Amino acid sequence: MANHYGIERKESVLKKLLPPNNRSVVEVSEEEGIKESTLYNWLSKAKQEGRVVLGGAKTTSDKWSNQAKLSVLIETGAMTANEVSAYCRNKGLYPEQLVQWKQDFIESSPKPTLEERQALKQANDQIKGLEKELNRKEKALAEAAALLILQKKFQALLEGEGK
Repeated sequence: MANHYGIERKESVLKKLLPPNNRSVVEVSEEEGIKESTLYNWLSKAKQEGRVVLGGAKTTSDKWSNQAKLSVLIETGAMTANEVSAYCRNKGLYPEQLVQWKQDFIESSPKPTLEERQALKQANDQIKGLEKELNRKEKALAEAAALLILQKKFQALLEGEGK
């Protein structure tokens, strides 16, 4: 028999599992009377939706995965300072942590090698050449279409004089 829980119930239970509460699945399962497997499925779906999902109650913000950190940075990217502060209070974070995470991501991004830069330049040159060729062919096609139209008009004009 499949249990169907309402959206509001799911959200209230997920709030217990997600930051800033970060309670364990076992604890919430016993409290709510919902199977652990169901809770794990809900967490999996929340993660697929891009929500921050952590490893449990003992997971502090220092131990968040890079994916969770990036998700938080994306969520807060367009927020004002006041909104970021409120968001951080809700998630149990400090705004300074977000600044540090962002800096860490910037510093850890790999620099392209000489071969990669050369390959990128070659690809860009090839794209420019193909765009030129495409423009030339579009112009030739337009010219051919114009000539066909003129030819049909000329033939129609000659047929009109013949009568």
